[in-house]
Amino acid sequence: MNTLAYGLLSFLSFSPDSGYDLMLKIQSCWPAKHSQIYPLLSQMENDGYVRHVLVTQTDKPDKKVYSITDTGRDALRAWLSVPANEPVTRDELTLKIFAMDQGNPADIKRQLELRVNYCRDRLHWLDRKIEIYSTKEPAPSRGMRLLMQRGRFSIQSDLSWAEWALEQLQDES
Repeated sequence: MNTLAYGLLSFLSFSPDSGYDLMLKIQSCWPAKHSQIYPLLSQMENDGYVRHVLVTQTDKPDKKVYSITDTGRDALRAWLSVPANEPVTRDELTLKIFAMDQGNPADIKRQLELRVNYCRDRLHWLDRKIEIYSTKEPAPSRGMRLLMQRGRFSIQSDLSWAEWALEQLQDES
């Protein structure tokens, strides 16, 4: 199985879900498309890691709601004991900063200003989410609390760097 499959098992270990809902939930930590998730869920079902029930809907097509099996839980537990791969960073802005001397400095400043605004918006959104989850019953899992804070640290770091980079470019003007 690949990392996406284990990610799907991770979400299913908390509650059954449709492929579409799994796709929405996993986006926060692993980019995946419908075209990846649905065939993977089918394969995971063939291998005995998940099973589905068909839920009839009157206003929409019927949907499959998947749940994790005991075999899936065993596979998830085994995967959790294996060291994670090195983190992967894919940020288009990094490439643009690398090549910035080939372009217009005003374009790079604009890109950094956009990043600052994006980070501020994301921090505001995440702070609201953390506040909502802190009063929710039952309380969010330890993993969810750790990940929300990790997201906050990451966004705050990106914001601090983008603001610093803008200052550096202002000083050069």
